[in-house]
Amino acid sequence: MIANVAHRYSLDEYRALEEKTEGRSEYHDGEIVPMAGGSLNHSRIGGNIFAFLKFLLRDTQFEPINSDLRLWIPEYQRGLYPDVMLFDGEPQLNDNRNDEVLNPLLIIEVLSPTTASYDRESKFRMYRIIPSFCEYLLVEQDEPFVERYSKQDQGWLLSDFKGLESSIALDSVGIELPMAEIYRNLINIITRYEGK
Repeated sequence: MIANVAHRYSLDEYRALEEKTEGRSEYHDGEIVPMAGGSLNHSRIGGNIFAFLKFLLRDTQFEPINSDLRLWIPEYQRGLYPDVMLFDGEPQLNDNRNDEVLNPLLIIEVLSPTTASYDRESKFRMYRIIPSFCEYLLVEQDEPFVERYSKQDQGWLLSDFKGLESSIALDSVGIELPMAEIYRNLINIITRYEGK
């Protein structure tokens, strides 16, 4: 991700540009940062997770949202696009905008080589300021491996999940997310994993 720092943009300028352009960019307190295109594995994994959660939670108060919706973090003046967000009840809109939300319960990021450090460090630090946020998944796209952070009274607890046989307990919604569902139809990953 490379920031366009030649000009500092107001939030209104950024929003106007986002409405007109086909690609997406994050807003970093005056800087517009174009998002790199995703890989086929990245898209499939994000789609698998979203579809599984959408189906499993269809008759509940929980609602998953894909990466088309922007998460606004006022304290950092950041507009970000997580791969999947999950909400308990109706998403809280920022200033009644229908393209910015404030209150995810769960955030899922599919890691890319160029953004993995950013997702693990800076982004996670920003996400942690969101009062409703209590669970974070970081999903590798080249092997069946997921890091799960869950909010505890004393801080954030990390759990690792490896392989296609395990499931991730999503405490925030009371369901399990099977690793096999995350990596469904990713033959290259499954073949490589099974060949080990």
